[in-house]
This record gives sequence, structure tokens and C-alpha cells, in this order.
Amino acid sequence: MAKVIFMTKTNGAVEVEGDSGSLMELATANGVSGIDGDCGGVCSCATCHIYVAPNDFEKIGQPEEIESDMLELDDNVTQYSRLCCQIEVTEAIDGMTFVVAN
Repeated sequence: MAKVIFMTKTNGAVEVEGDSGSLMELATANGVSGIDGDCGGVCSCATCHIYVAPNDFEKIGQPEEIESDMLELDDNVTQYSRLCCQIEVTEAIDGMTFVVAN
């Protein structure tokens, strides 16, 4: 089980928890503002763009090439950007906070 916090522009901190699927699926199932997941989680839209805290980024790891290519299309990319459809919900992310980019 993982409990995470999404920092959103409209609702502030939103705490959610889950034990499977992707972080995008968890966010959309809980109505997290700014996480749309238009492509259904196949890494082809960047509507689930988040920022990972620098100290947590290494724990999650670098994006694969397809994710990096998709992130290049977004204007708000930083070195800590990830698409949450590509992050699995596991105990490894328990306690992390993610900032919603949009």
C-alpha cells in the first residue's frame, strides 16, 4: 500500500492511497485536478505530467526514451519531470509528494 500526496494548483494537497496500477490511474480514480490521462496511460499525451522531488527522483528512476520524447513536447519540463502513467504504485513511492505540472 502506498500513500502519496499530489500538490495541485486548484485543490492544494490531495492525499490518495493505492496498492496497484500506475500513479496516473490512482490520480484519475481519485479526481486529482490536473491529471487527465487522456491517452489512458500509454505514454502518448503528457496530460499526467508531474514534478518529482529531487531527493525522490533517484528512487523512481529516469524516464524511458518514449517518456522522454513525450516530455519534450511539454513547455513546463524540468529535470525532475515525469509522466505519472509510467510510475507504478508500489511501497517504494509511499510517503512521496508529487507536484502536478498543469
